[in-house]
Amino acid sequence: MQNKEKVLGEERRNLILRTLQDAGRPITGRELGELTNVSRQVIVSDVTLLKAKREPIIATNQGYLYTVLPPTAEKIEKIIVCRHEPEQTEEELNILVDHGVTVKDVRVEHLVYGDVCASIMVSNRQEVKAFIEQIQQAKAPYLLNLDESGIHMHTLSAPREDQLEQAEQALKKAGFLVE
Repeated sequence: MQNKEKVLGEERRNLILRTLQDAGRPITGRELGELTNVSRQVIVSDVTLLKAKREPIIATNQGYLYTVLPPTAEKIEKIIVCRHEPEQTEEELNILVDHGVTVKDVRVEHLVYGDVCASIMVSNRQEVKAFIEQIQQAKAPYLLNLDESGIHMHTLSAPREDQLEQAEQALKKAGFLVE
């Protein structure tokens, strides 16, 4: 950390909130820590407190994201069901983002825990590549591994309905879409 004073308590949480709202992109805990001169762990606690106040912040593999979109950026959402092998995940995600679709999350139904959901938030091939690299570096399993069948769901969003339809058709052609 630099030699500047820490931003304290409520003032720090307000600064974090304004930063996330203004950014329009994910901001890492490290970046927020550097901004406020506190550790990433303090940022994690602050974000948890902001979420408890019902601020629409999600943790993605790229950082924290404020999820309320301006009215002019309304998007259409749809949930789809897919099945494929773990090593086909990058192909699946690339098919979706190549059609202008954002993949918001992945969800599986676990025998014990019920619905398990994780944020993905990828909108282009660069973000897909970064997501896949993070999974590989962490040696983390894909959520689809939690279901023996490989069945999983994605929440998709796009500015237009036809983008979602075309993405679904491409997934169907690749054999990934469960109908």
